[in-house]
Parts: sequence; structure tokens; C-alpha cells
Amino acid sequence: MPTITGHHHISMLTKHAQGNNHFYQNILGLRRVKKTVNQDDPSMYHLFYGDLTGAAGTELSFFEMPRLAATVRGTNAITRIGLLVPSMDSLQYWKKRFEQHDVQHGEISRYAGRDALLFEDEEGLRLVLINHNGEAVPEHWAPWDGSSVDQEHRILGMGSVEFTVRNLEDTARTLRDILGYTEAIRTSGEAIYQSVPGEIIGEIVVRQEDGPNERPGKGSVHHLAIRVKDEGELRYWDAVIQQHGFRSTGVVDRYYFQSLYFRESNGILIEMATDGPGFTADSTVEELGHALDLPPFLEGRRAEIEAKLIPLD
Repeated sequence: MPTITGHHHISMLTKHAQGNNHFYQNILGLRRVKKTVNQDDPSMYHLFYGDLTGAAGTELSFFEMPRLAATVRGTNAITRIGLLVPSMDSLQYWKKRFEQHDVQHGEISRYAGRDALLFEDEEGLRLVLINHNGEAVPEHWAPWDGSSVDQEHRILGMGSVEFTVRNLEDTARTLRDILGYTEAIRTSGEAIYQSVPGEIIGEIVVRQEDGPNERPGKGSVHHLAIRVKDEGELRYWDAVIQQHGFRSTGVVDRYYFQSLYFRESNGILIEMATDGPGFTADSTVEELGHALDLPPFLEGRRAEIEAKLIPLD
């Protein structure tokens, strides 16, 4: 039976692609691995950051929407993104780096049972650096040597992703009983689910909170994508999801991967995405992230699309 092997990517909303590009490349030291557009609305950038090739489990992606208002925080939303760093010394390094760059951050503390450093990007997106404590990372993750961050402290990839929901048990049923996640910890108002038992690379922290739904804006999370092996597994999961009464988009060709989307019972959007073909489908490893790459069905509109975009560095 197919299993979910971890996070694939996570997608957010940004008001300013230029500022976003600066923060994630120059402050967090990630590689911009793909500069493309939203395939459903090519008037906006879709930027991906990650490791050397943007391997599954390292990808942070952003849709630029210049008219966005501020996020009004609430429940039934993805409310924090965990990024793994190698050690406690790395957390100390990042605290100093955040102070130097005027990044909003807290003190080194604990998050989901691990040493951590909470921080926010320039648009209020909530993130947390988590001490991976020297543990092994997936073999397909590869560091990018062009990072401005010291080699021994670079961000490795994605860790815990936090859901805040009105009804914890509804989300638990989706993760545990449908998608096969393991319930690692359960308390009265919080639970932790892992797609790979004992591994943080596919971990979802679910917190229960009453109140109004979050109103998305700049710095909010649009959806979490989780990993499946190939299109065959994607079609298997499509059938499973629909058998449990959820509406699915069916398989969607995103060129760099195949996807499907559905909303779980609290309304959080989940994407399932295949590992391949990856961002080198139309670019060499060395050229990743430089040019504006368009999927073949949009290539004929390149001049029109480029005319509407503000050039990035």
C-alpha cells in the first residue's frame, strides 16, 4: 500500500516578490530554484526556494499578489512552518544573524519537544528553526554551496508544519485514518502526526483553537503539499480521498510534478505531489532559478506574461 513519505513543499502568499526574494535568498540563504508564474493566473510570480535542486521536502514557494492586505490571524489555517538546522550552535548562530538583519524573533525555546527559535519574515509569516540535532536527512537533499550562510549552520529542509483548527479530531481522522499518519503525541489541545514514524520531515503539529477562521493575506500559508512517489500512487490516493467523501481536483499536471488537491474537514487545503520530474525538467542544475521558466502550455504567451511582471534580481 502506498505511504506518504514526508512533506513535498509548502506554498504561501507574498505582496512583494522583490522583498520576498531578498529575505529567502540573502537572509535565510536558500537557493531560488525556480522563477515561474502561477499556472492558474500567469500574471503573478510563483517563486520556489530550497536546496541545490529544490528537492521534495526543501521547497518553500510563494505566489506574488500585489493587492494583498494583511493576514487576519485565526483558526482553520496553517499557522507555522518549521525549518531544520543542524544543531543547538546553529540556533545560536541564527539568533545573532536575525539580530544583525532586524528579523523579528524570540528567544531559543522549545517547540513540539525540540529546541527551537521562533521568527517571522518581513510580512509576518510565522516560522520556526528547529534543532535537528545532527540526525540524518533524506538522501535526495543536497546543500547549495552558493548560500551566504555558514556551511555548518545552513537550513537543511522542512520540519514540523503547524495546523490550527477548530476541531482537532476531524483533522486527526484525515491524517491518521485516511492518509496513514502515525499519532506520535496527543494532549488535550494538541497532537503530533508523522508520515514516517519518528521522523520530523513529515511531521504535522495540530493545535485546537476556537474562534473565527483566519482571513488570508500577505504572509499567510495557502497550502501544504505532501509527497507521493508517482502518478500511479497519486491516482490511488485520489480514489481513497473520494471514497471518504472528500472532493478532489483529480490529477493536475504542474509540469514539474503531478498534483491533486482537496480540503480536509476543517477547510485546510492539502496538495499531494509527485517527486518528479522536478525543476530540472527545463533547466540545468547550474541554471536553476535564473531565467523565467514557463511550462510548455504557457510558452506561447511569454511576451505577454513578461510584460506584466516586475523584473527580479
